[in-house]
Order: sequence, then structure tokens, then C-alpha cells
Amino acid sequence: MNYSYKGKILISTPDISGDIFSRSVVLVIDHNENGAFGLILNKKNDRMSSRLLEIFGFKVDVYEGGPVENDKIFFICKSDKVTDNYSEITDDFYLTEDIENVVSAIIEQRISVNGIKVFSGYSGWAAQQLEGEIHRKMWTVVDVYNLDHTTPNDHGLWKNIMQNLGGEFLLWANAPQDVTMN
Repeated sequence: MNYSYKGKILISTPDISGDIFSRSVVLVIDHNENGAFGLILNKKNDRMSSRLLEIFGFKVDVYEGGPVENDKIFFICKSDKVTDNYSEITDDFYLTEDIENVVSAIIEQRISVNGIKVFSGYSGWAAQQLEGEIHRKMWTVVDVYNLDHTTPNDHGLWKNIMQNLGGEFLLWANAPQDVTMN
């Protein structure tokens, strides 16, 4: 493997599949010769968000990280490290699965709920699978600077990035959700 997409953003090309990756913005957390791991930044799960409100007693938005292992919870944090079990994403953000320490830090007000983003599941690719999907133009790889990975996002993030790319991406940004209706 000559190139890693770690830290890059994947923008899904619009399609008629309607699956979880339709109009997704994925942050690639890790990518090496064994495959890739990422989290969808713009697919909020209202059902899981309501459930966590009942459990914790405070509002936390939960996002669909991807279709793999939806019973696993991941956190992207923008704060001081509250655990020794983390992976650095950038100088400002880290990833952890340490739910106990993250929730304790929120309750003890050592970190703000606004400085985290919660994900259920993840997006995963086997060796060379992501490269193949990029080659088949299922994804556009983008360097997005100054993107706060903990900001609440919805489908507007995908459209905004597509519009900023310009050219043919403007057509896709303005296409209806169901492209068969175009």
C-alpha cells in the first residue's frame, strides 16, 4: 500500500441505493494494508439519541457510525484526554470506546457534552476494498480543513461539501434525494 486515506473525508456519490452510505460524509480514522475504519459524521440516529437521554438524563446526539457492529459505541472527543485508551485523530481530536470514563467526565463536568460526538457502529473496509470503491467512483476523497468532528451535522454537511467542491459536484449537491425522481 502506497497511500493512506487516514484523516481524509469520504463523500459518497449520490446513488439510488438508499443505503446508509447514501449522501454520507465519512471521516477515515485509520487506513492501512489491512483495510480501513471510519465513522459517518452526518447520519443522526434519533431513536438512539432518545434512548441515551432516558439513560443519562442529559441530551446526547448519537450518530450512525456505519453498518458494522452497531452495538459498539465510539466517541470522538475534542477535549483533554479523559482516558488512556484512545487513538489520536488530529492534534485536536481523539477517538475512544471508553464509555465509562467519558460519561464520568461529562457528569463531573470535566468535559462538555458539546465537545464529544457519539457513534453507534462503524464503517469498515477489508484490505483494498476502499481503494476499489474509490476507483469505481463510489467515494470522492476530500481534504476538509477546520472541520469540527464533534459539531452536530445532518444531511446539510454532505450538500455543503459538494457545493464547495464545485463543478459536477454542484449538480449532485442539488439533485433530489431520490435521483430516480430527477
